[in-house]
Amino acid sequence: MQQLAKVDIYTDGACSGNPGPGGWAAILKTGKYEKEISGFEKDTTNNRMELTAALEALKALKKPCQINFYSDSAYLIKAFNEKWLENWQKNNWKNSAKQPVSNSDLWKQFIPLIEKHQIDWFWVKGHADNPYNNRCDELAVQAIERNR
Repeated sequence: MQQLAKVDIYTDGACSGNPGPGGWAAILKTGKYEKEISGFEKDTTNNRMELTAALEALKALKKPCQINFYSDSAYLIKAFNEKWLENWQKNNWKNSAKQPVSNSDLWKQFIPLIEKHQIDWFWVKGHADNPYNNRCDELAVQAIERNR
């Protein structure tokens, strides 16, 4: 069996107002290589930017990888570590309160992406001591500022 490339991914989303203009960013690290990506949406929410950052990071990978995925979004991390995504699929995209799942259009995009990779999901404290998370926050805010 082929050895999977090991990749660390850090992501963050930002929103000026919620809803409002938003930015997202990700850093992908493997060995000595790092790649920064970021983007902007005119009218969005913070949660949508957190999810978009994660989706865009996973889409940037060209082959199956072993990933350590870091985010300060409890919403994102819990969806995988606490099996929310699996339960939403089983429950026809209804949450535990029997209401439609928020952002299901984005959550559905994760399914084919996560099937390709081995991913461990880690929550990091935002605006704290993780330089990669702080850099993602900076890039996401810059994406908003560039597009105002």
